[in-house]
Amino acid sequence: MRYLELPTAKRWSAIGLGTWQFGSAEWGYGGDYASGPDSEAAQIVRRALELGITVFDTAEVYGFGRSERILGDALDAADADPSTTVVASKLLPVLPVGPIVEQRGVASSARLRRPLDLYQVHQPNPVVGDRRTMPGMRTLQAAGVVDEVGVSNYSLDRWQDAEAALGSRVISNQVQYSLVARDPERELLPYAAEAGRAVIAYSPLAQGLLSGKFDAEHRPSNRVRQLNPLFLPESLRRAQPLISTLREVADAHDATPSQVALAWTIHRPEVIAIPGASSVAQLESNCAAAEIVLSPDEWSALGEASERFTPVRGLSAAVGVARALAPL
Repeated sequence: MRYLELPTAKRWSAIGLGTWQFGSAEWGYGGDYASGPDSEAAQIVRRALELGITVFDTAEVYGFGRSERILGDALDAADADPSTTVVASKLLPVLPVGPIVEQRGVASSARLRRPLDLYQVHQPNPVVGDRRTMPGMRTLQAAGVVDEVGVSNYSLDRWQDAEAALGSRVISNQVQYSLVARDPERELLPYAAEAGRAVIAYSPLAQGLLSGKFDAEHRPSNRVRQLNPLFLPESLRRAQPLISTLREVADAHDATPSQVALAWTIHRPEVIAIPGASSVAQLESNCAAAEIVLSPDEWSALGEASERFTPVRGLSAAVGVARALAPL
């Protein structure tokens, strides 16, 4: 495993574990997925710790708190060392003013049964500014409930405004980043590299598009993916040249397209990727990506293939998703 160079008390692994799927029915996992100390979720967390993963990301909105409880149970079952694990959760910013931030942070910590190593604002609130949110974060830090503060889905300007409002570092910004979502490269990644901050990449495999498992004739049955225009037949057809490039690079490394896509995402030293894992085998595959070193030619080839991919967007995407869901 590789680790980021950050001014934090604990080491942050370049590959983390995203736990949106823990307790979320929309991902279609069975009811026994998270029950008991030998459940699939517990086994995944235990193996993640063995492989050197330190970052575990959840949120109060995932399963309406169930993901936090499952993750807390799994970390307990695995006897996770609190001096090395980085447990991250997120505040749903419906009304993110100081007292509510404090209340929600304490509630998340209670569900996880441990302090929050990273507490993030899940989305920027368009009405309530960070000058009203960050005093609650400061109080949580002073009380020892929260160590580091982060944000999610913030522009660079708002990230910097949040830091000014907090009066100390906002260590990370969690955003969508992958070979098919490269906007963070414009401003967020350069700022993180310069300021000693981290960009946490969610959906680094574009919900599985970059695994190469899907095409126009073999679309996913999962409802979350069906709502994503990336999985419309035309988008899947357009993605094939990128998938072909991923396969070519993967063959050179005796790896899978997913592993190469993850290796590309964490190629920059300021990036953490937090893919989910529905099984121990999938987790092990994700972790192996940290050992892949892409050559400059491979990096360029993947970047060029990525730039040529344009999924279905706008009205066409909305109509396509509606048609895809019509028989359901």
